[in-house]
Amino acid sequence: MKPIGKMIAASLLFFAVAGSAAPAPRETWLRSWASAQQIPEDRNALPDADFKDATLRQVVRVSVGGERIRVMLTNAFGTEPLRIDSAHVALSLAPASSRIDPASDRALTFDGSPEVVIPAGASWLSDPVALRAPALKSLAITLHFPDAPKGQTSHPGSRATSYVVHGNRVSAPELADAKKVEHWFQIGGVEVVAPATARAIVTLGDSITDGNGSTTDGNDRWPDILANRLQASPATRSIAVLNHGIGGGRLLLDGLGPNALARFDRDVLAQTGVRYLIVLEGVNDLGVFTRDAPQSPAAHAAQVARMIGAYRQIVARARGAGIKAIGATITPYGGSDYYHPDATNEADRQAINRWIRTPGNFDGVVDFDAVMRDPANPMRLRPALDKGDHLHPSVAGHRAMGDAIPLELFK
Repeated sequence: MKPIGKMIAASLLFFAVAGSAAPAPRETWLRSWASAQQIPEDRNALPDADFKDATLRQVVRVSVGGERIRVMLTNAFGTEPLRIDSAHVALSLAPASSRIDPASDRALTFDGSPEVVIPAGASWLSDPVALRAPALKSLAITLHFPDAPKGQTSHPGSRATSYVVHGNRVSAPELADAKKVEHWFQIGGVEVVAPATARAIVTLGDSITDGNGSTTDGNDRWPDILANRLQASPATRSIAVLNHGIGGGRLLLDGLGPNALARFDRDVLAQTGVRYLIVLEGVNDLGVFTRDAPQSPAAHAAQVARMIGAYRQIVARARGAGIKAIGATITPYGGSDYYHPDATNEADRQAINRWIRTPGNFDGVVDFDAVMRDPANPMRLRPALDKGDHLHPSVAGHRAMGDAIPLELFK
């Protein structure tokens, strides 16, 4: 065969092989619910005695639905391996109840075993299980602990009721005699099989994102309102919303949980399917800065510069992972008895918000400040949207924030 003939034959072979390659996948795993993890404060931790031979049922709401799911358990802050010897998942009959639909109850397995031992500092995904979980539906995740975790991993600000009883009652239709706590423990995420085009939004923030001012068991935090809106349109129903707010969260220093940069890998990059990030962080950095003593003008300027530097880091790391970084302006907190801000604090907030709004710094902007500020006194929240502490939104405030997010950001 002449050289030109060999080249033609090789080209035909290449295209024949390429043409027979496997088609692009039509489905993928997508994180549909998640929460940020931290070490619970003493007042929010469960006593070890409550964890001994204990069943813990926890209710969470998925954003995107699916026919198959898997659950991520976590021992992120454990100091020793954590053993869970039985785990179930079922459809919850009501967000504010321990009752489940018995027909939907499924035993979870881990590499085919009913129990799992999670290394210290690690998380573990269950095997997939067939369970039709409709969008915006609450699931009950029920775990049995032979012994208390050595170092609890928790999300104290669940705004959801969990149920604790002794003995192995993971498949019980109801835990009527349970102790009730408003925290999540040792659970980090729920994933669903979704279309390959599905994607997730991470909302990274502090107590405002976590839901302070919303209703316990009401699923009416501003990220919940965003999830409701996305599900209302066929064009956006495959977009999940993952709430990674932590009460007291800050950009630069640890608060009740790790600072935003310290938890960025776990709470943003490790979330399956994440393509968008909304950052609402900074009010606690500003408030704590002068809560106990005034600061010099030079210190204020340095604080603002450090905060902007942290935003730049977040944006750079998000872009590097193919994630669109959306900045949310910091809402007013004038009149707060906890932080008692003055004109200098307000000038810092305005400077940071100007930077967030400046095109090119973020890939998009949600102007929560414009939505929440009182036109008559821009240093304060609108009275109708104020929980009453002049720092956190009310239920109406959360609704206004969730409704204000342009869905065009997620095209």
